[in-house]
Parts: sequence; structure tokens; C-alpha cells
Amino acid sequence: MTSSSGSGDRILAIIDLFTEERPEWLPDEMMQALGYSRPTLYRYLKSLKNAGFLSSLPNQGFTLGPKVTELDFLMQRADLVVAKGQAALKDLARQFVCSAFITRWYNDKILCVASEVSTTTPLSSYQRGRPMPLSRGAISRVIVANLTKNQRLNFINRHLEEARLAGWGSSFEEINNGLLKERRSGVAVAYGQVTAGVVGIAAPILTGKDAPIAALCVTVEQSLITDDLLGHIKISVAQHARTISISLECDRPALSLEHQSSAQKRTAYEKN
Repeated sequence: MTSSSGSGDRILAIIDLFTEERPEWLPDEMMQALGYSRPTLYRYLKSLKNAGFLSSLPNQGFTLGPKVTELDFLMQRADLVVAKGQAALKDLARQFVCSAFITRWYNDKILCVASEVSTTTPLSSYQRGRPMPLSRGAISRVIVANLTKNQRLNFINRHLEEARLAGWGSSFEEINNGLLKERRSGVAVAYGQVTAGVVGIAAPILTGKDAPIAALCVTVEQSLITDDLLGHIKISVAQHARTISISLECDRPALSLEHQSSAQKRTAYEKN
């Protein structure tokens, strides 16, 4: 008999089939992709459809259902990172002609969860909820830079060729050294790595243990960038990201002391 946790993983595997490239699946295609028997698959599909996670029309395949929209509605109201970051997004959009946004990440994916735009021609590829790879752009760099040492090195090993192609460096050592530099500076800058003609400036949003749970980013048309403007954006993005991080810790009193000593811990960590 399949364990409850095993069944849960198998059900989640069905949800994971749906992507921007493949928003609709037929049952036979699912069986081939996942290796499930027909009775097992149809039992899972019935549960997912009854719960609203999947929808289907006669003689058509399955698509994601209205429950996903409901969960997105709830997330926007429950996500503390979004709530604490709204003022920062509005201020960045007021200061600069840009797109400002907050991204969350999981596994090797980045997703925009909130944004403010002050340009009439937004050029960012980070649409809300659209998954982007954790191997390109300033957001990716600043998140990977702030992972633990083992996580960072493992990521570089797994994505070495992608990182090279994205312009992170030509060797493992160069990529790692660049990430450590950005970890110390608290900000990353990338030119055209995600969208041609766009400069991204990002800073990490950290927990009490200095783990990156999100990133704050501004994208600006490259033709508008000057050294002075870039300097101002870097300072403002880094300051706002730190403010959000501190604000999140204020809602978790047990971790407040950890946050106060974060600078010392980061310095000691990087010496190892």
C-alpha cells in the first residue's frame, strides 16, 4: 500500500506537469509522463478536480483549476514579505523610472510576487507568478551569493555551464569569487542577462539566520543608466532590502538577537 506521504508526492507530481509551455494535459499523456497506472491516475485526478486544483471540459484535457487562483488571492494577503515590502516598492518606483519588484524562490526557480512600475515601457521579464531559472540575472546572483557555503558551491557545480553562458564568470573560481564579492557588498548588478537592454539591481531579503528568503530588485533601461544613477539605485535597493529584513525579524522576537549579530556571523562564516 502506498504511504500517505508517497501519495502526496505522486499527486504533487501531477500538479508539477503544468507549465507555461504545457498548460493542458490529456490523461494518457500524464500516464506516459509519470508512469502511473490508469486506475491510480484517475483516482488522483478525481481528487484534484473535486478540490478545485484541476479543471476539465468534455473532450479536452486537464488544466489548473480555480483553487489555484484562490490560493494566489490568499497568498497576496498572507505573505509577510509582500506586506512588508509594499512601501519599498512604491518608494523605488517614485525615485527611479523603473520596474521594482519582490521575488521569492524555491528549488531552482524565481517568481515575482509583487511589483510597482513607474516606466511607460516596462521591460522586465518577471511577470507575477512566472517561474524564471535561478541561474540568470541580478536576483539569481544575490540569492545564490547568500546561500550557505555548501549550498552555494553545490549550486555552482550543478549550474556551471548555465552560469558561464549567463556571464557569471569563465571558471568555477571566478564565479564563486564574484558571488562572494556580491555577498559582502549586499547588492548584485546584471546587464542584459534576463532581458536584453535592461539592467537589474538586486539585494537579498534575509531571515535571522541570514538565509535569503526573497530579493528586492529594480530593473532600468540600460540606455538610461549612468554611474551616478547606478550608485543611487544600488544604495536605495540595499537599504530597502535591509529594512524589510529587519521588519520581518521584528515580527519574530525569538530571532531578533540573531539579526543584531548578523554582520559578525557573516564575516566569521566567510573566513571559513
